[in-house]
Amino acid sequence: MNTMTHKGYTARVEFDERDAIFAGRILGIADVIGFHGETVAELRAAFEEAVDDYLATCAKIGKQPLKPASGNMMLRVPPEVHLQAQIAAQARGQSLNQWAAEVFRSAALA
Repeated sequence: MNTMTHKGYTARVEFDERDAIFAGRILGIADVIGFHGETVAELRAAFEEAVDDYLATCAKIGKQPLKPASGNMMLRVPPEVHLQAQIAAQARGQSLNQWAAEVFRSAALA
């Protein structure tokens, strides 16, 4: 997956062969924000403009911009998975939160 980041927002970008353009969409928020460009430079500029316009529009209408993630998660897993994760964390000398953050980071970057 190809991504771009600007002001904490990340977008997935793809090449649309039919229209011969690069197209992107901001990830991790409920609002749908898309952009496109014929070159990588145009795509980058369109992405940054889309993020900046989104933030300006939110400020103008008094809406809190949606953040890609708060850092807080609530997960429901089977009790045996919870226990196995807790044991794995303790075996590494980590809290369950530290262990889970490391596992999520590793999986997300894979």
